Amino acid sequence: MFRRAVISWVGLCLLLLFPACTPRAARPVVAPEGPEDLARRYLDAWARNDVAAQRKGLLDAPADFDAQQARWRQDLGVVASRFERPELEADDGVTAVVRFRGVHTLRGLGDWEVESRLRFERKGPRWGLRWTPEVLHPAARPGDRFGRNRSWGPRGALLDADGDPLTVPGEVIRIGVMPGRVKDRAAVASVLQAQLGVDPARVLAALNAANVQPEQFVAFIDVRPERYQQVRAVLAPVPGIFFRKKPARLTPAEGFAAHTLGRVGEVTAEALQLLGLPYQAGDVVGLSGLERAQERTLAGRPSGEVRLLRRSGDSEVLYRFDGEPGRDVRTTLRMDVQAAAEAALMDVTWPAALVAVDTSTGQVLAVASRPLGEALHRALTGRYPPGSTFKVVTAEALLANGLKPDSRVDCPLEVTAGRKRFRNFESEVLGTTTLRRAFALSCNTTFIQLESKLDPSALQDATRRFGFGVAYDVGLPSPGATFPEPRDDAERASSVMGQGRVLVTPLHMATVAAAADSGVWHAPSLLADADAGPEARLSPGTPKALRELMRAVVTEGTAKSAASVAGLMGKTGTAEFGTSVPPETHAWFVGVRGGIGFAVFVEGGGVGGRVAVPLAIRFLKALDAPGALSLKHDDAS
Repeated sequence: MFRRAVISWVGLCLLLLFPACTPRAARPVVAPEGPEDLARRYLDAWARNDVAAQRKGLLDAPADFDAQQARWRQDLGVVASRFERPELEADDGVTAVVRFRGVHTLRGLGDWEVESRLRFERKGPRWGLRWTPEVLHPAARPGDRFGRNRSWGPRGALLDADGDPLTVPGEVIRIGVMPGRVKDRAAVASVLQAQLGVDPARVLAALNAANVQPEQFVAFIDVRPERYQQVRAVLAPVPGIFFRKKPARLTPAEGFAAHTLGRVGEVTAEALQLLGLPYQAGDVVGLSGLERAQERTLAGRPSGEVRLLRRSGDSEVLYRFDGEPGRDVRTTLRMDVQAAAEAALMDVTWPAALVAVDTSTGQVLAVASRPLGEALHRALTGRYPPGSTFKVVTAEALLANGLKPDSRVDCPLEVTAGRKRFRNFESEVLGTTTLRRAFALSCNTTFIQLESKLDPSALQDATRRFGFGVAYDVGLPSPGATFPEPRDDAERASSVMGQGRVLVTPLHMATVAAAADSGVWHAPSLLADADAGPEARLSPGTPKALRELMRAVVTEGTAKSAASVAGLMGKTGTAEFGTSVPPETHAWFVGVRGGIGFAVFVEGGGVGGRVAVPLAIRFLKALDAPGALSLKHDDAS
């Protein structure tokens, strides 16, 4: 009994003491990092441009290590580095060599691939990197530096449809002031405004700026040589005004297809971000128009070299970037048609546009927007109600459903649709007449009545035959035309005469006129080598009747002032907009002659027959004028 009790007591003691008697778990021994681990750590830090972390793993780091890294990046324009997984090449337990491959992205040039080595030494239980310039490149030695050069080849030209250049190298005259030479600031501001349209407030603000230096040349405007010759005699005597020559890309004449061709200049921060490699600050690039849209083709790629500059003064080419010269881009523009468009809008003070297209292909022959000093390319991107020019589409729907030009129709003073009254322009009443005459005189009430008897889808189908709602690539941004399904009878009646929510660009209305002539709607294009875009065929038999209706507009209708222009067919339009009473109106005329479909638009200009038609006449007369084909940079060289 006593023996059993002693044994139990001893067992209990052992149980109570066991946790205290159990030895503590030993801490794991962390093996020193090997050369490959250290190489990965070093390269990761290099990729992050973390110089402090790079230096941390070095043995006897050079005193100027940080400066060498910074100089390497700056001299080569390194913007990023990335590395493949390093590989151990040799390890004798005391020294080790790790091979690695790096790809360095050089600003404005591209990727430079370098294979080199990291050399490690063991000091006691630990490894360290023995750094030399060989890490940067296997050919580099202490005291060497890196350098680079870079250059663009000649920029390609924008060509017309015949292959003749629309842009050529030349020079402009930059006009500005030296603040320290100015005697009368108000006089300087006044003469620059009077002769060149420079905002006086801009001039005075520049002259009064706190950071402007007395002998600093402050530029305000660049002008072509011919314009400079016109204003020099007035500007030169004014103290403080100076002139500087500057290389430039010139078009055949001042303002010639300005919005379409665009301009070049030093790359902006926004453009640089969009363009990316191989561009860098200071590059001259396309800033607008086709110069911007075709930048990659026109500019090509820059060439360059990475060089190792020896302490001895010698240098060695480590890598070459093979550039590409810029390539020409052929447009569809015809020099004579574009010159005629410019002549038509020469002295127009209202915002305006004129577009001409080839009726058989949809290729854009001319496109002009005004004002020149405004960035909006309203010919391509402005969207407006087409007004009665849309009756070309409505008429096609009616003709497709059985009406003829001689069909008898009614033209009352007003009609009601969806509880809304619609009247004719200037309260015109034709009574019982023909479709031809109602179209020629643009009777709203006739077309509202006739269309209301059609299936609701008939007009919608006709719009698709004329490219409404069709996406296409012109070569520059252009949203095309939209015909939303009418929400009620009143909006349906408005849509019949090109109001409501119907919106078009002047470019698209030129294609509508062209389709009425050829019988096929072609998507427009500005680039000669572009693939053919969408197209649609009008209903059988309608093109001939449409041509008859459009000819009547000129011979006996709202465009009768153009009756002397042989072969002209067209349709006027006066499109209401805004909320004023009476409403303001845009002036339109779309026409066809000699295989050219065109649209003339004057924003807020008034009545189409009185404002747009005279511009169309001027356009066609300029196109017919002797020597219209002779404009080949004569005044730009």
